[in-house]
Amino acid sequence: MNTSAAATVAALIWRHRQSGQAMPALDAALCPTDRRQGYAAQAALAAQNQQAVAGWKIAATSEAGQKHIGVSGPLAGRIFAPTVIPQHQAVSLDGVRMLVAEPEMCFVMGQALPARDKPYTQSEVMAAVSALHVAIEVPNSRFETFATVGEASLIADNACAHSFVLGDAAPEGWSGLDLSRHPVSAEVTRADGTRWNRAGSGAAVLGDPRVALTWIANELRELGEGLQAGQFVTTGTCMPPLEIRAGDAVSADFGALGRIGVTFSA
Repeated sequence: MNTSAAATVAALIWRHRQSGQAMPALDAALCPTDRRQGYAAQAALAAQNQQAVAGWKIAATSEAGQKHIGVSGPLAGRIFAPTVIPQHQAVSLDGVRMLVAEPEMCFVMGQALPARDKPYTQSEVMAAVSALHVAIEVPNSRFETFATVGEASLIADNACAHSFVLGDAAPEGWSGLDLSRHPVSAEVTRADGTRWNRAGSGAAVLGDPRVALTWIANELRELGEGLQAGQFVTTGTCMPPLEIRAGDAVSADFGALGRIGVTFSA
């Protein structure tokens, strides 16, 4: 994919992101054919909108999630600063077609992990982390048939990044916990007062959120990107995504790591 094609794809995706309208699959002449081409279009998206990258997300960190959107493995995407929603502000579902909320563990980088030839080890990656936060992501795709467009197009579509709520930092001592077994529960309250619950754990995130963080550090390393100090990485949903609609409220309990609540508007 040349620079012109990547820019054209990025412009299409950004226009539909702004309008909230779904777009068809890309024409064959524009469609990225592999992951690297997808990331090239994603980088062009960042260059065009000139919004600060507050952090990164990892999509499809479970086998079920990968099957749901038709990909072979996890995907990395940028979280632009304007899409980070304060905890006590309602998250708009205008133009959102996926209609799910995902309770996630989110690491904040205290040190940069720049691009280099040698892969990062998990111990190196975790040593660069300054904090762990609880979070809720609301993904979305600009593609009308997101489950069939393929992983290269979904990477170009910023790995389905849309809205993100960063919760409070976990208390000191979190690094001593086994995050792979750490339980997470969530409750959805409908506008009519009915409630339902779902449970999960860090095991849903590539087996361990620390494994997921190491994965993205090396994915970005190979792309020449790297992680910057001050950026965060949200590592993927700890449970099957919560089905939501306007008027709902979601609360997620991460036990010793903290709690987070989000409401949704039309």
